[in-house]
Amino acid sequence: MQSSKAPLSLIQLLICGGAIVTLSMGIRHGFGLWLQPITQAQGWTRETFAFAIAIQNLTWGISGVFAGMLADKLGAVKVIVVGTLCYALGLIGMAHAPTPLLFTLSAGVLIGIAQAGTTYAVIYGVIGRNVAANKRSWAMGIAAAAGSFGQFLMVPTEGLLISHLGWQQALVVLGGAACLMIPLSWGLREPGFAGAEAVQRDQTIGEALKEAFKYPSFQLLMAGYFVCGFQVVFIGVHMPSYLRDKGLSPQVASYALALIGLFNVVGTYAAGTLGQRMQKKTILSFIYFARAVTISIFLLAPLSPTSVYIFAAVMGVLWLSTVPPTNAALAQIFGIQHMSMLSGFVFLSHQIGSFLGVWLGGVLYDRNGNYDLVWYIAIALGVFAGLVNLPVKEAPIRRAGGLAQGA
Repeated sequence: MQSSKAPLSLIQLLICGGAIVTLSMGIRHGFGLWLQPITQAQGWTRETFAFAIAIQNLTWGISGVFAGMLADKLGAVKVIVVGTLCYALGLIGMAHAPTPLLFTLSAGVLIGIAQAGTTYAVIYGVIGRNVAANKRSWAMGIAAAAGSFGQFLMVPTEGLLISHLGWQQALVVLGGAACLMIPLSWGLREPGFAGAEAVQRDQTIGEALKEAFKYPSFQLLMAGYFVCGFQVVFIGVHMPSYLRDKGLSPQVASYALALIGLFNVVGTYAAGTLGQRMQKKTILSFIYFARAVTISIFLLAPLSPTSVYIFAAVMGVLWLSTVPPTNAALAQIFGIQHMSMLSGFVFLSHQIGSFLGVWLGGVLYDRNGNYDLVWYIAIALGVFAGLVNLPVKEAPIRRAGGLAQGA
């Protein structure tokens, strides 16, 4: 631990951290529901909307590195408060942006910064510092499951808000709801960051980064996470429009996204629990191979509401279940001293994939009139990610002074 004082209560940590992830991830998972209302009302192309969300994911990834550094140094609370304020401003800006540039600054830059400060890199840093190694993967699974429950809870809620209030007022209401993360953040105050007490570290930031980026397993985890980002954000943002193009009602897409969230509660919890018993690389490889197979069957099967719901349920089990084993592997290999920062760098790779997934979805749709090519790319990347995770070495890295601390 980084402080001689008692760590946070596990129950307090999971409730407050899980609730923050529920709100932050839940809100952003519904952004695909706004694609058609906003582009139709503003007269914009799908590529315009997709580019803003792509910038959001890229900004999230880049900002996540610095959010992780600040959370490691100053504690999570200050980072979460700033992130929450950016979230509220970004949602209100989305509602009233008159031009694509302002929409990109609101939906892309502001909300990207907001998500960096209110999601996994920051929350998992607190978990890593306050939960023993023999429970860490399980606790991370609980937090990831909370994000999935947020999708199940918030996506249908967002659909109802759009249908009853209109897309603009719905965004304003969500901006107010996001502010609930500020009082929740106080439950994550860590004693070691309360005053002027210094945090003792065996490595500087530069040393930690040099060590990680030279280590092949870190590079392989980053490559797998890139694929995760490409797949989930393409599906999350473009699937509602894909289904409407195929003649299915908007409710089918809302229910499908909700099912992804519901079943991912099971998937992330199972992945976190299995990570205490199995090699994390085995879990990750299985998830990526299974995604490739699931997408292939979805495209080959006759499209109907039933096939969509089955696809959503299976993909839900696989959706964010990569998060606990990836982050638990990082903690196991490198220790917990710079965990938020290293998690932020791996997540940057995820967000570069997210950028390409959502942006290419819009570009190739506008160019080809369909999403077929992007689906095929997602399948091929799933096979690639399954293969690159197999050689990952999970043992704590050996340093001059011994093994990684906290692993």
